[in-house]
Amino acid sequence: MKHITFYLDFVSPYAWLAFERLPVVLEGLSYRIEYRPVLLGALLQQHGNPGPAGIAPKRDWTYRHVTWLGHALGVPLHMPARHPFSPLPLLRQSLACSSDGSINRFVAGTLLRHVWQGGHDALDPARLAQLALELAPQLQPDQDPTSATVKALLRANTDTAAAQGVFGVPAFEVDGKLFWGFDSLPMLRAYLDGDAWFDTTWDAAASVAQGLGS
Repeated sequence: MKHITFYLDFVSPYAWLAFERLPVVLEGLSYRIEYRPVLLGALLQQHGNPGPAGIAPKRDWTYRHVTWLGHALGVPLHMPARHPFSPLPLLRQSLACSSDGSINRFVAGTLLRHVWQGGHDALDPARLAQLALELAPQLQPDQDPTSATVKALLRANTDTAAAQGVFGVPAFEVDGKLFWGFDSLPMLRAYLDGDAWFDTTWDAAASVAQGLGS
């Protein structure tokens, strides 16, 4: 059985699409998913990347693209009333349900649906209060979203992801190999199926010499 670490931030529409489609794409395979919330903004900042929402024409395209993908794939996806937004309250709420930085599929799905279904404000106080009630049975004993323990879990997850080369979400790590983005799901499937391409070309494809002067 393969172990896949799924790095996600609830602010990412592609993370929502990947969350919904992953079981379909990997149907018939033996695997275990570990969901680890990370702070996307910190990963982008590390590489000086403004992200899609930081470039106006790309922001427009991204929102159209993900909405179309949801339509085409039959995955309910509605842009929230405001985006981007600070995902910290959601990340910390999720990790209040964790003892080791990983969360279960129920918690991940509850947070993602909170953002990506209905077109509401993800940080509306009344909705956040309702979300906390939904997740209350999942809370760890004496765990609080504002606690130092939860903040440390998020920092550790993000630092670990960065050390593994994660530069965006969704990202999937398996056997030391990193697959980035919703559109990498077929590639992930091929690897898990034992495609020989990964033995002959995975490393070679990334060894091209830099063509720009330093």
